[in-house]
Amino acid sequence: MNERHPRAVVLLSGGLDSTTTLAIAQAQGFCCFALSFDYGQRHASELSAGTAIAKAMSVAEHRVLRIGLDDLGGSALTDVASPLPKPPSKGIPATYVPARNTIFLAYALAYAEVLQAHDIFIGVNAIDYSGYPDCRPEFITAFEHMANLATKSSAEDRSCYHISTPLIQLTKAEIIQCGARLGVDYSITVSCYNADQIGRACGRCDACYYRAKGFRQAGMPDPTRYQPGVSVSDTSPSPEEKS
Repeated sequence: MNERHPRAVVLLSGGLDSTTTLAIAQAQGFCCFALSFDYGQRHASELSAGTAIAKAMSVAEHRVLRIGLDDLGGSALTDVASPLPKPPSKGIPATYVPARNTIFLAYALAYAEVLQAHDIFIGVNAIDYSGYPDCRPEFITAFEHMANLATKSSAEDRSCYHISTPLIQLTKAEIIQCGARLGVDYSITVSCYNADQIGRACGRCDACYYRAKGFRQAGMPDPTRYQPGVSVSDTSPSPEEKS
């Protein structure tokens, strides 16, 4: 661990966006502490990807916390019996997990207090995304304001917490291009909402759609590993994308 660099907590799901965010935080000179969550998601292979990414990118520490959002339900991502929406979805899709980013950021804030870190990085995106309300800039601004009211550090030491969202106004293609410049190995990331136990993608869900679209528009080869029987046509451009 390099104590000469400021510490930051980085939320790491194991997917493309969070891995790019980690690379950006490291490029900005932060000593990164990665935080992942086993929240009962159907695509639990992303956790294995997160562990591999944390090791490959030499983070200071990687923690995986178990929180039972599947006990509450309300999302296709925590209920394997619920069908995944076909991309691109309209409105807020069934893959929205109630209050997920609020809960994740609350844990990240607690971890930051313990570490005496004042920076939290999260890979939310408001351009090429599925319409989740907890990915919007106004949500992040509100959470940051709350963080600077609710903590011992902010009350006693006047220390300010900052929530960094380096991807929030980037397209998926721009995110991929940024990560490529920083040397991100996207072949070890898992984005699919219905990935199998070894992380191979279904090629049909929202996450696969936006990921494949991003690599196409970035003009880069897609290193995604797909499940047997999935063809390239499963992630081909939609009529809306072609128009």
